[in-house]
Amino acid sequence: MAQQNQSVSETTSILRQQLIALLTGSNAHQSFEDAVKNLSPDLRGIKPDKLPYSIWQLVDHIRIAQWDILEFSRNPNYQSPPWPSGYWTKALAPESDAEWKQALTQIQQDLAAFVALLNDPACDLFTPFTYGDGQNLLREALLIADHTAYHVGEIIIIRRLLDAWEG
Repeated sequence: MAQQNQSVSETTSILRQQLIALLTGSNAHQSFEDAVKNLSPDLRGIKPDKLPYSIWQLVDHIRIAQWDILEFSRNPNYQSPPWPSGYWTKALAPESDAEWKQALTQIQQDLAAFVALLNDPACDLFTPFTYGDGQNLLREALLIADHTAYHVGEIIIIRRLLDAWEG
């Protein structure tokens, strides 16, 4: 039995490492950091024809959604913002370079906080939270990765349309 438990522990440890690599790396896609790197400030608020969002709106949406998932994952009393108004800014561009940098910083800090949850052996990956609708830490990690990757792709498409992508 001890061998089986050790095997489960090792498997869970490997899964935690893989989840962290998924959230912080760029194996099958560009990273968030690469998608916004060297983006000219004058392009942050442009919404190309027939597309619903600017790069700023996508960045801010990633920030809000990731923060929401983090808070949901660690705080049983947390209340999510209203959907969809609480997840999307109406402003096409950030008000200032400071607001842009703050959004990028929060995305990094919240991701680091979520990775800390994944690294905490007291945080079980599989057991549903005592609140919510059966969500667990594994599901929330996959949700952050999936959601961010989707919108990173949109950011890159907008950058291509604006002739601002060399990747």
